[in-house]
Amino acid sequence: MNGKGELAVSRRGVIVGGTSAVALASLPATGQERVPAKAPAAIPVKFEVNGKPVELTLDTRTTLLDALREHLKLTGTKKGCDHGQCGACTVIVNGQRINSCLSLAVQHQGDKVKTIEGLGTPEKLHPMQAAFIKHDGYQCGYCTPGQICSAVAVLDEIRAGVPSHVQDDITARPSVNADELRERMSGNICRCGAYSNIAEAILETAGAKA
Repeated sequence: MNGKGELAVSRRGVIVGGTSAVALASLPATGQERVPAKAPAAIPVKFEVNGKPVELTLDTRTTLLDALREHLKLTGTKKGCDHGQCGACTVIVNGQRINSCLSLAVQHQGDKVKTIEGLGTPEKLHPMQAAFIKHDGYQCGYCTPGQICSAVAVLDEIRAGVPSHVQDDITARPSVNADELRERMSGNICRCGAYSNIAEAILETAGAKA
């Protein structure tokens, strides 16, 4: 690069120039005022939880799961994967089961939410809870609240005639059997592997046999 009209740049010059540019870019801008960070948007949310009216003022990003656990202290609903893949956070909303970690609390204005605490009490267990105990449908117990809420909703789905992927004829009324339960409960993971006992508990609650 020694010809006429060509710029002779040494390797050292390139390094020095690049370092200077980086240093200048990292300097704070002068004459600019810092914009104060805005507080997260919060709005009032009203819904019913386990038969009781609830009113909270929540950050719009708050999930239903966090509203239940952190704001209402209903810690029976568990936070597992936080990605809607394990089912530990399953609750029943307006009669349908949902993964509460994937649902924003503000989406549930006026809804009726039922958690494991609303199904039964130690003194008066829900039939599904009693069946899980009888058939040892849990081991560590972490997934159990979600399993039970999902199981209760599954039987309601079958009674309502909601079809599943294992039905040969989706126009026919579904029946309670082991294949149906495996398919419908597949979104609830038990890392301890108590699946056969869980199926037995659900079948007994439904009055069916495998």
